[in-house]
Amino acid sequence: MKWSIQELTKFKDRPIAIDEVIDLRQSLMARDSELLDVSPVHVTGILVVNRDHYIAHLTVEVTVTYPSTRSLVPVEVPLHFMIDELYMTEEQYKTKAVSIEDEEVMILEKDFIDLQEAVEDYILLNIPVQILSDEEKNGQAMPSGSEWEVISEEDFNQRHNAAEQNQVDPRLAKLSSFFDDQQK
Repeated sequence: MKWSIQELTKFKDRPIAIDEVIDLRQSLMARDSELLDVSPVHVTGILVVNRDHYIAHLTVEVTVTYPSTRSLVPVEVPLHFMIDELYMTEEQYKTKAVSIEDEEVMILEKDFIDLQEAVEDYILLNIPVQILSDEEKNGQAMPSGSEWEVISEEDFNQRHNAAEQNQVDPRLAKLSSFFDDQQK
């Protein structure tokens, strides 16, 4: 998934079909220390070569294994997403024959396009913030230990509201004992 600019000139105005399975396990695990495992990455799509730019339209399928954000149990997370990238050399960008004001352009610093770098970046960007095992998603008990427990946001709000209702204003604390004295 790496082509030199000179090599791409052979494909002017003709898309290059991409259907590859690549192993990014080592490079992804080096970039993200929490990552436990990565399946082989299946990349399909096209790379369109024009006179003034290069467009990559890819579909990526991969399964990454991360620790659960709640219990640290390993969880396999299947990812399926699309990548659309617009590449230009510095010379192409300076002349800008194409209207790209709303597009983000990847300026090629070297004389080749390496789509593997884009795939790696997008995999890391598509990992969800909250990762839960099936048991955790289905509402199983939250982890707890000696003098600590994990509670849901809903439980926290209920406990907080109950504590606020039971709290007596310090300015009125002496009045609350007034009625206790009257009943004796």
